[in-house]
Amino acid sequence: MVTVVDAVNLLKDYSSHDFLRDRGETAGDGDDRALVDLLVEQIEFADVIVLNKVSDTPPHDLDLARKIIRALNPDADLIETDFGKAPLEKILDTKRFDFDRAQEHPLWFKELNGFKDHVPETEEYGIRSFVYRARRPFEPSKLQAFINRPWPGVVRTKGFFWLATRPHYVGELSQAGALIRTGKRGLWWASVPLHQWPDHPEWRASMKPYLDPIWGDRRQEIVFIGCDPMDERLIRAELDACLVTDLDFSPGRWRDLADPFPSWNARHDIRQMVQAIVGPFKNQVYLRGTNLLNEVALNHTSFIKDVAPLRGRHIGFGIKTEF
Repeated sequence: MVTVVDAVNLLKDYSSHDFLRDRGETAGDGDDRALVDLLVEQIEFADVIVLNKVSDTPPHDLDLARKIIRALNPDADLIETDFGKAPLEKILDTKRFDFDRAQEHPLWFKELNGFKDHVPETEEYGIRSFVYRARRPFEPSKLQAFINRPWPGVVRTKGFFWLATRPHYVGELSQAGALIRTGKRGLWWASVPLHQWPDHPEWRASMKPYLDPIWGDRRQEIVFIGCDPMDERLIRAELDACLVTDLDFSPGRWRDLADPFPSWNARHDIRQMVQAIVGPFKNQVYLRGTNLLNEVALNHTSFIKDVAPLRGRHIGFGIKTEF
């Protein structure tokens, strides 16, 4: 699969707040993807990436464009061109595409699944990555504050987490450019009755390393990918500060903690949600149409993080919804 990337506009588009519908480029009704979602999907899934207009791109921006591409997909064959003039043997009948392997292209996937044969390729472009892991849950308000802060140098973030106030649910976090999404992924196996667990021996064996006597399979696992000035030590310290101090599983003690995340219940009262959002954040929330309904139905919310990820600028944030 070949993806063509416009080197001149990649930095602008990757930091964009636009949704596809803002540009009239949706794939049809109900397509609520942001522009950066489309960019990431196409780059991460490709096995050949044509970076076009390289001669028209300032050297610094071209270097950053290469970094973004390699941070998202270290496996693809990267071809740099002008006027789309790529060697045909590099893009036609290459027999490179494999659907199953394409799922493994993203650097975050390699990090989370423990096979890092990508190191030489990413280091060549100055890309670094690490996985934050912990067992204790996050205190919701502290994690929200972390999400709202700037993350200089971070290009891509992906992983899952759990909140002290929602001990049954796997939370998912995904960041690319200016857009951060959080939402419900499913249930932790520790929250599922044992008689409902698969009884296949291989499945049981594969689960064993993840089962802690206190926390079960509940854990934080979040991949951060970036380049200078990404500060791994600072990010780890800030996330450690978000963890509850309890060393035992005590959901009763956490029930009354402040929890600013939107409900992960699809039947949540939308009107109450609008009032809750508009009240404290009326200067930072953008309301425009129907997206709020879709966001609730999908059990996720989108935070617009106004960051130029490779330059460390931060202006502010909001929750982009529609009403």
